[in-house]
Amino acid sequence: MRNTFAMISLLLGGCSLQAQEKIMLLVGTYTGNGSKGIYSFTFDQATGKAEALDSLAMRNPSYLTLSTDGRTAYVVSETADEQASLNIVDVKSNGSLRLLTTTPTAGTDPCYVATNGRIAVTANYSGGSMSAFRLSADGRQASLATRFLGNIGGPDASRQAAPHVHCACFTPDGRYVLATDFSADRILSFSLRGQTVVANGTAARVSPDSGPRHLAFSNDGRFAYLMSELSGRVTAFRYSDGRLQQIQEIVSDSAGARGGADVHISPDGRFLYSSNRLRDEGIAIFAVDTNSGLLTRIAYQPTGAHPRQFSITPNGRFLLCCCRDSDKIQVFSRDTRTGLLTDTHQDIHVRQAVCAAFAAPR
Repeated sequence: MRNTFAMISLLLGGCSLQAQEKIMLLVGTYTGNGSKGIYSFTFDQATGKAEALDSLAMRNPSYLTLSTDGRTAYVVSETADEQASLNIVDVKSNGSLRLLTTTPTAGTDPCYVATNGRIAVTANYSGGSMSAFRLSADGRQASLATRFLGNIGGPDASRQAAPHVHCACFTPDGRYVLATDFSADRILSFSLRGQTVVANGTAARVSPDSGPRHLAFSNDGRFAYLMSELSGRVTAFRYSDGRLQQIQEIVSDSAGARGGADVHISPDGRFLYSSNRLRDEGIAIFAVDTNSGLLTRIAYQPTGAHPRQFSITPNGRFLLCCCRDSDKIQVFSRDTRTGLLTDTHQDIHVRQAVCAAFAAPR
């Protein structure tokens, strides 16, 4: 019953965001080259224009996610020292930002964070681990509960010689966390028991030399899609009870640049997008067969330099791509009928932009 209520809450939150024309946008960055930390904006879902609101100084807030009500942001500090941490930030309705708490991850270079409101998890890339945190009832304090180590075994001696965990996300049924075990070419499964996370073995193995990076689920929760960094391929799976069954593998990075990055599905579930870096940088566009889960590649959209994470607006009309080395977020309009992207030339200029996330205004 609790999972049912959680799913209804998420759906209602999504409906609220879709109905709002102006929503809040939070941007994470790499600091040390002119960026201060986190930035907040209003974003107009009708016009694609953004207006700056506030900023908060923080070291390398490279990835962030928001609570369902948009009042709290969970932000990693991606550093290779003891300052590697999970930060919890208060987000006011006017966009002002205030740091609430900072908790060490006990794993270096955390590069991904996700939460279900009761637990937060971080993927610690250089630390080769996933950290699980118990959250307070209001979601504004975190305590490190446990840490799980990744593995090695992949054939790339330069990229897979040490363990790396690149993302960790909650499954749509609310029962598991899946984490990408980059250097072992597999996806790990963890069971949720209240606020406890328990290792549940391997959810799936992928082709050797894949370097699994980011995961996205279909809107109905039946399918999952993996973007692999080294192979530059998207792998489609059927999902059930914490396990993944592979049904397809398709090229995203045609240049073979070994820089596959992010993956997302459109709000209507009909199109999948994946970003590729290092050569021929851009976003591959796929049509999704919502019955079978299979993908068909239909187009490729060039972007600025080093397109890392990207986000699609809740109403599906715009795709915002964080082009780290171009110091901007490109705003693309999205044809909801064809899935194709068009550059609106309304760039949001942020130094070393890495991650963008939306929240409804209050």
